[in-house]
Amino acid sequence: MTSSRYDTHSNAAAQTETVPSLGVAESLVRDIFTGHYRPGDFLPREIDLCTRFERNRSAVRSDLRRLVDAGLIERISGYGSRVREFSDWNILDTQVTAWMTQFATPNPGIQRDILAFRFDVEPYVAMTAASRATARDLVAMEEAFEGMGQHLRDAPTDAAERARLHNDWDVAFHVAIFKATHNIVWTQLSHILRPSIHLLVETSNVSESAPGESLERHRQLMECIRARRARDAFFASVTLLEGTATALGIEMPQMRLGEIPS
Repeated sequence: MTSSRYDTHSNAAAQTETVPSLGVAESLVRDIFTGHYRPGDFLPREIDLCTRFERNRSAVRSDLRRLVDAGLIERISGYGSRVREFSDWNILDTQVTAWMTQFATPNPGIQRDILAFRFDVEPYVAMTAASRATARDLVAMEEAFEGMGQHLRDAPTDAAERARLHNDWDVAFHVAIFKATHNIVWTQLSHILRPSIHLLVETSNVSESAPGESLERHRQLMECIRARRARDAFFASVTLLEGTATALGIEMPQMRLGEIPS
């Protein structure tokens, strides 16, 4: 027994290329992250995937298991594989975040949730960094900041490469702040969050209408941490994230972890 939605995607799969350049798991992940398959949609049947990818059933099932383990799909006996709701995805799993960075197109739902988490967390991380940052931490922030500025100012001989380097330095700047807390949980979390932060940074930097102003917001946050002004660092972080929200066209989320520090 199959649903009409299942049949629709099964027919769509039959119209795609016989041997895609990506493997089974990566091709399905790409289609999920780009919205071809949405939460509640069924993926093509195993037999159709075997034909499309020229793989045996055991190999296809193994790749589908990777998506199950990642929380992206669920297997329903007698129906097939169905895409789960965004809230069920293991987005902090390193494999999922790597897929997200590689395949995701701008998804307002995912962007909003990641940004809301950052609003909840990063101002407090900045406060802690302002109290605990060492000279080495400040050097790491400054190097990342200078890297952002350099690739913002350089002539765009290779615009794509310049943008990639600018984004990498932007992510490194935020990771350096997490590490400056000298808390092992925050430090480890910065590694887990790196792809998610990169996803927002990459999209917001493309949409940013005034990149010089964004760079200045980063500088102000760095200077507040350098001067050990914890409360100012909190608000500088909020201002920086507000700029990200504006660039993404997302309404600023309510902060939920606690009150603004007095």
